[in-house]
Amino acid sequence: MYAVMGITGQVGAAVAEALLSQGKQVRAIVRNPEKATAWKTRGVELAVADYDDATALEIAFRGVEGAFVMIPPNFAPSPDYAEARKTIAAIRTALDKARPPKAVYLSSIGAQQKSGLGLITALHLLEESFTSLPFPGAFLRPGWFMENCLWDVPSARERGKLFSYLQPLDHAFPLVATHDIGLLGADTLTQSWTGNRYIEVAGPQRYSPRDIAAAFASALQRDVEPVAVPRDTWVKQFVGQGTPENRTALRVEMIDAFNSGWIDFPAPGTEHHQGKTELKKVIETLVAKS
Repeated sequence: MYAVMGITGQVGAAVAEALLSQGKQVRAIVRNPEKATAWKTRGVELAVADYDDATALEIAFRGVEGAFVMIPPNFAPSPDYAEARKTIAAIRTALDKARPPKAVYLSSIGAQQKSGLGLITALHLLEESFTSLPFPGAFLRPGWFMENCLWDVPSARERGKLFSYLQPLDHAFPLVATHDIGLLGADTLTQSWTGNRYIEVAGPQRYSPRDIAAAFASALQRDVEPVAVPRDTWVKQFVGQGTPENRTALRVEMIDAFNSGWIDFPAPGTEHHQGKTELKKVIETLVAKS
């Protein structure tokens, strides 16, 4: 039995799928069991626990061979990351009491840096807190999710434009499919090791915004032009997308860190895993589903 957080999201679902394909039993830790009904019909055990509820999480983490652990993404956190700190503290307390034999944590590219990370700071805090737990841990540090391109489908389809915050347009960035992250997470959970591991998760190659536009052009059968979004308009763009104006700074800082190379592979002392899923396949799937 393996405990899996985030099963109703992309990476957690991929972890669960991979474990089930290996004939393993899965216990999904969910906040809303109604969203996981389809998993229950497939034999997945549901453990209901709010991610800030250390007592319920402790029960969910007990009696398993390993746990896949993550915190929910927050694109507009408070400046002191109070939300992430609260969740991390609850999960750490639960893990320390439950003492599963091992855990795999979803972290992020760049999480080893202590500053200048923007939104990724939450994952630095996760690593900082969980490294001292008294059982083996593996921190997965994936690159930029290919599935983030879902946001670009409407403009590519309707206007033939890919508006990119990743810049310059010719620079190749480390992208990875969530499917590949999940496969690695499940595979790592079934391994044995001691101490802490840090595993960078990349795609089969790096991709530039021009490559992303070309993938959209192929999937949509129309010309798609990459356009660099001027940095002085980012805040206005994010506010237009629903982010409170006083919560945009950390998102800006994160993108600046990618564009400057502050957030990148490789980091010292890490393992490196290269997934097989091509960007073209992910874009085709996103277009077909949208």
